Amino acid sequence: MPRDPEPDWILEQRRIIGDRVRAHRIHANLTQERLRDLSGVERLTIQRIESGATGARIGWLLRIAKAMDIHIRDLLDG
Repeated sequence: MPRDPEPDWILEQRRIIGDRVRAHRIHANLTQERLRDLSGVERLTIQRIESGATGARIGWLLRIAKAMDIHIRDLLDG
């Protein structure tokens, strides 16, 4: 049984969170590869999160936030 497509508001929030991940990564002067090394989250997954192509699992966001020495709320609240 196919899943229903995500509503537009969820897709928009995914893009916003991805933009925040990218902004914090760039501010921390990290490449996606270095963030992968620090967080343990695959580079392709980081790329997909930043582009909004995938919804980020809470565990991924926790690892990414810790690697950048920020709180997860910085990724969720802006």
